[in-house]
Amino acid sequence: MTYAPAAPALTSGVLPEQPAARLRRPRWRDPRLVTGLVIVALSVAAGSWAVSAASRTVPVFVADGALTPGEPVTAGSLRVADVRLGAGTGRYLPADAPLPGGLVALRVVDDGELVPLSALGAGADVRSVAVPVGSGLSDRIRAGAVVDLWFVPAAPVAPEADRPEPRTLASDVVVEQVDAADGAIVVNGEATLHVLVPSDALPAVLAALTDTGTVAVVPVAGGVR
Repeated sequence: MTYAPAAPALTSGVLPEQPAARLRRPRWRDPRLVTGLVIVALSVAAGSWAVSAASRTVPVFVADGALTPGEPVTAGSLRVADVRLGAGTGRYLPADAPLPGGLVALRVVDDGELVPLSALGAGADVRSVAVPVGSGLSDRIRAGAVVDLWFVPAAPVAPEADRPEPRTLASDVVVEQVDAADGAIVVNGEATLHVLVPSDALPAVLAALTDTGTVAVVPVAGGVR
């Protein structure tokens, strides 16, 4: 009989260990390492620039008292403030450059508000008109408020005659100034409003001021410019 040679017996149940692969240290010339260093450097530089830009202050003009449409904007109506604006610096009137001449306000800029360049122009087609008011004014009527002007005709002498209906003189006009005696804003008293009337509505307003009747000032809801 022929016998096959016996297989060598295993001395242990553990397979022979494979030699561990050695990790090669990255070299400075490795393009992946160079690219990573460049990305990190750019990120640090961008972050530093953003922090520096956000913390940098610039001098800009703010309104020293309310500016109203048609009012000349001069150094006497402004003051300087150092503020952090970041990317919005170009939207406001800079104080580190000469103030242009001939500027007027195109809309209301409240006292202490930064002066936007969009609120300035070379002129506005409005005229300041003094309107006497013989009754109490709402405390909402102040410089910068938007109002409608109405004419209320006087009652006819003959009782049987029909009284003319009130009519609108000008809509959405801006109050430039309020001149009133103490307490006249909240109770009955004499007051004079200076309102900025568009040129096309000027004839009707001036005629009403000399007509028999009164000019009523009606605040516009939410109207502040």
